[in-house]
Amino acid sequence: MEKTLITIGGGEIRNKTTLKIDEYIANKAKKHAGEKRANALFIGTASHDSMPYFNSFRKTYTSVFDIKAEVALVVYGEMDMEKIKNKIQMADCIYIGGGDTVFMLDKWKELGIDKLLIDAYNEGKIICGLSAGAICWFNDMYTDYEIMRGQSSEYVLRKGLGVLKGAMCPHFNEREQDFIEALKKGCLKGAYCVENDCALEFIDGEFKGVISAGGKAYYISNENGELIKKEL
Repeated sequence: MEKTLITIGGGEIRNKTTLKIDEYIANKAKKHAGEKRANALFIGTASHDSMPYFNSFRKTYTSVFDIKAEVALVVYGEMDMEKIKNKIQMADCIYIGGGDTVFMLDKWKELGIDKLLIDAYNEGKIICGLSAGAICWFNDMYTDYEIMRGQSSEYVLRKGLGVLKGAMCPHFNEREQDFIEALKKGCLKGAYCVENDCALEFIDGEFKGVISAGGKAYYISNENGELIKKEL
């Protein structure tokens, strides 16, 4: 069973800036669904289950691509775990929205959703995510967790789910200077750096290619203090 992860660096689904990426995901979801109508599950834990965010997702995936859009409400106890589990099982594609990465992972681990999503990935469902929903799959995450809470003015390194090796910096067109400085300090040996409106595809844990809706992606390695930037 082929295992697919698509990690999106950023962009605005409500303004359809990621539409080319969404089309690629939708086509993979339809292929997974076979003869039945494809089902895409949106999980917006990182945005505290923002319904406007889900509505933007639905307007793209249902109105544009004719995929049934479902939502898993995790944060406020509106859905019991059995219902969430069923939604994950029914999905051809699971889309993890952006927002507060550490809050999202803490909530998932509290409820066991992280294990359900890893199982879904291993079963061959199309897993994709934007920003927080992208970086969470890597061993390491470079996140604005402390900035969002007013605890620091710097990005910090946190552990992700470890499904993918290495690390990813999202919104690289906005964060390049800060991230380069972090790499110079030796916090990481290297990382995927993905701009808004750009995504990476990983098949069976290995990097396969770039899906661009206008943005670019790079891999930056730290080799004995020298940073080497390679466009992907």
